[in-house]
Amino acid sequence: MDKIALLLVIVGALNWLLVGLFQFDLVATIFGGQKSFLSRAVYVLVGLSGLWSLKFLFAERRSA
Repeated sequence: MDKIALLLVIVGALNWLLVGLFQFDLVATIFGGQKSFLSRAVYVLVGLSGLWSLKFLFAERRSA
């Protein structure tokens, strides 16, 4: 679950990078616009993954 969440957070970060630099929303382009169900589903999954990933900020490091 952690790896999936991290992957989706990276997708979201790259999408925001494209929006910031080029005003290009890759997710909306791929899935048919910002208001399409698939785009909104991806946005929700990325947001939930970001919330899930907050635990990494507060987790104590374990030595190997």
